[in-house]
Amino acid sequence: MTRVQAGEVIAFEGHDTIVSLWADRCARYGDRVCHREKELGIWQAYSWRDYYQAARHIGLALMELGVRKGEPVLILSEDRREWLYCDLAAAAIGAIPAGVYTTDSAAQLAYLAQDSGARVLFVENDEQLDKWIEARDSMPGIDHVVVFDRDGLADFAHPKVRFLDEIVALGAAAADPDRFERALAEVRPEHPRMLIYTSGTTGPPKGAILTHRNMIFQLVAGTQVLDFRDSDNLLCFLPLCHVLERLVSVDGALANGCTVNFAESPETVFENLQEVSPDSFAGVPRIWEKIYSRMMILRSEAGPLGGRAFDWALRVGGAYARSDRPSPALRLQHWLAEITVLANLRRMLGFANARRVTSGAAPISPELIDWFAAIGVPLVEGFGMTETAGVATVNMVGDNHVGTVGPPLPGIELKIDSSGELLVGGPCVFAGYWRKPDKTAETITPEGWLRTGDLGRIDNHGCLTISGRMKDVIITAGGKNITPAEIESRLKFSPYISDAVVIGDRRKYLTCLVMIDQENVEKFAQDRQIPFSDFASLTRAPEVRDLIGAVVAETNKQFANVEQIKDFRLIDILLTAEDEELTPTMKLKRNFVNQRHAALIDEMY
Repeated sequence: MTRVQAGEVIAFEGHDTIVSLWADRCARYGDRVCHREKELGIWQAYSWRDYYQAARHIGLALMELGVRKGEPVLILSEDRREWLYCDLAAAAIGAIPAGVYTTDSAAQLAYLAQDSGARVLFVENDEQLDKWIEARDSMPGIDHVVVFDRDGLADFAHPKVRFLDEIVALGAAAADPDRFERALAEVRPEHPRMLIYTSGTTGPPKGAILTHRNMIFQLVAGTQVLDFRDSDNLLCFLPLCHVLERLVSVDGALANGCTVNFAESPETVFENLQEVSPDSFAGVPRIWEKIYSRMMILRSEAGPLGGRAFDWALRVGGAYARSDRPSPALRLQHWLAEITVLANLRRMLGFANARRVTSGAAPISPELIDWFAAIGVPLVEGFGMTETAGVATVNMVGDNHVGTVGPPLPGIELKIDSSGELLVGGPCVFAGYWRKPDKTAETITPEGWLRTGDLGRIDNHGCLTISGRMKDVIITAGGKNITPAEIESRLKFSPYISDAVVIGDRRKYLTCLVMIDQENVEKFAQDRQIPFSDFASLTRAPEVRDLIGAVVAETNKQFANVEQIKDFRLIDILLTAEDEELTPTMKLKRNFVNQRHAALIDEMY
């Protein structure tokens, strides 16, 4: 794709809106399987016809309830097919679907309701309904709450609350059933496709408006560089509020006719991977780090013979992956490694069918990408953000520039300004922040360039390397500028470290707060009969501190003296996505960590 001019029509197979493309796919594929999800432990299949009919009835009901074009509709639920039904129902009538993270508190839900001005809120179950009940006085604009599941609510009644089956019945009984198709036909490329709220790590969340043109561009550009097939199985597990999962499991899946399988919960992702064995899979670094950690546990339990076989297969796999022209001897060794270890390992992980797996949303260690390449899993890294409609750059399986996040998608331009900040241009750039023109003006230049807030550099191959966030740059007391992201990603390559935050702004030297990997460190302690009673006591064990100290010392060898960690402390609280310190994609929020653990930080200085 050449440079796309402002206002130029962008179409995917003749469709310039997501909803037009969706209606076409549902008609084309009919009774073919579209979604699969588990009910009582058994996978159930749902067709493209189900997709259209359910969304159509919900859309008609929304219009009966008075939802207008350009009006946000909130969806608060874990990943499931009903999420997508409500998403497309709202988008098809010209409304704007906006997801709410299930880890958000009642107060956070109230803020989103107030900021968006939504009048309709979909919630998954009684647990999420409780959040509305708790804070309903703070969101008087919500006129209708629709609950997916009746479990635990048999005797519940409230004038504002209905159940999804009632909404579907309301739409099915609409006096003017063709109203839905007329509304869908009136949706234009410049209209909002979705509202994605940012995580709000540096202030209140902002709603990023992504248009149909933004998302159609992603589909057109993506299919030029990535291999998609209508026979593909995908696994949906990141929150659908997140732009990457929305692109992959909703818009991208319908464009390419893929079957989307919904993970039962974030805790069952690894088991569901084994069951689905997806052809393509997109995850965040924490997923890849966790898989590696699990394999290291299995390696330690394999016994002398099994451990040597595992190590030998990894060495051969690594040499084969690095070689452009493997020798006959290496090809033979790799064949033996495949049939004895590597193929079984991929089956066990759920990647037996994987043609491509992708990491995004945060930096990942290059060593981790090399490790996956050694076992025959083609892991590539990409870069994007909510404000770029999901993806801006990505490596390709056959041309993987490890250590970079790849070249830009066709039609996207990159440049680095005088301060080192990455600017992105092209049809991927979002339409602005909902009801915040001042924030939009700060983020999009008058020429249409998006200020990403990331520090980056572009190599001779046109590949981008992100060195960190501008706001995270540490300026030591000696005046040295340090971007902590690379140090942190190297630390996280250890199976014993879940996350790390490097400290040192305006300080004499660098220190670090470390969140240990509970599963691996517990096993380490149990194998050595180190006593502990809970997570906090585990972090206080001298042997555990020595273990992490050794990781820090090894990591320090890769950096200049001024970039080395001089001291560290272990966070003694087991964090989950419900904690303010973590984003929904399981990244530590630097500002929250610095505030909450100020006493630990002060100890190190």
